[in-house]
Amino acid sequence: MDWTRYKRVIDSMKEEGIAQLIVTDSVSVYYLTGKLVNCMERMMALYLDVEKEKPLLIIGKLFPQNEETLGFPVVYFDDTDDAVGVLASHMRKGGTIGIDKTWPARFLLRLMELGVGDKYVNASYIIDHIRQVKTPEEQEKMRAASLVNDQSMGELIPLTASGMNEVELGEELRKIYVKNGAVGHSFEPIVGFGDNGADPHHESDESTGKYGDCVVLDIGCLLNGYCSDMTRTVFLGKASDEARKIYEIVKEANRRGIEAVGPGARFSDVDKAARDYITEMGYGDAFTHRTGHCIGIEVHEFGDVSSSNDEILKPGMTFSVEPGIYVPGVAGVRIEDLVLVTEDGHEVLNHFTKDLIEVPFEKKD
Repeated sequence: MDWTRYKRVIDSMKEEGIAQLIVTDSVSVYYLTGKLVNCMERMMALYLDVEKEKPLLIIGKLFPQNEETLGFPVVYFDDTDDAVGVLASHMRKGGTIGIDKTWPARFLLRLMELGVGDKYVNASYIIDHIRQVKTPEEQEKMRAASLVNDQSMGELIPLTASGMNEVELGEELRKIYVKNGAVGHSFEPIVGFGDNGADPHHESDESTGKYGDCVVLDIGCLLNGYCSDMTRTVFLGKASDEARKIYEIVKEANRRGIEAVGPGARFSDVDKAARDYITEMGYGDAFTHRTGHCIGIEVHEFGDVSSSNDEILKPGMTFSVEPGIYVPGVAGVRIEDLVLVTEDGHEVLNHFTKDLIEVPFEKKD
């Protein structure tokens, strides 16, 4: 159990007037306890009470835990038990109860039927906001994961001209990650040749590349429990003049977005810096997604870089800056870096070149 994180959550609960909190998101439970448990469809809940010194884990007997290692008590239920009833029997009646945004309705409705609380609120933001600000130790893990991603990107790019299809490149990347010390992918990689690259969230298929194609490579690895994420766009053979123009615009938008990062700025300021430049250059309609997302032990964590998010940036926050332009028939280009907010500005966690790369590729008549 990470008692420092636990205390921060309890203090925040007191500030928010939430006396009891049911944490059911497995990643948030892992963040607090260091224990990652997947109970599938069964209920699992970490119960926090501001009046109690330690939390309580309610979990099925199918998933036995070592209480001595955890450092707090565990209550088990059988598959035939009313799991929510078991949880409710350990809760105080009345008051406002905080619920995780991921808790299935069938469990919440049962708790409401039992009349445990006077009010039920989505309290995920309590842990979400704490997770947003990375400790120095977490920052080091993010740096290390990004360095492995940089190295692996350098090994992947030459393979785009090998004749392998998109799925095969993703499988080869997994091997590269493991060789470089990572567990594997932090998310299913996006590999897009040609017009597939003009689909921002294309799912890799059996397509192969041809001369002149853009190749969007959106990749990330998992190392020491933390995620990396980076996108580079390269070209097979030679990029067309318009594709080259688009590339340089996206590269500059990425730079402007990063330069807008610093304590006291807003997420929306970062989005605006990148988006306004792309719009000014005539491609605003071709930039169809937010500029970035927060990242940590999950590749997409609470908080995003968008025009609707006016949250203030704080030192320790880590997120992506990934503007893109997508023009079918010409090219899809996305350039993404992870950025850490520092006390006096920002630190870019990726160091792989953003200069346009044309991978040697034979042109066939």
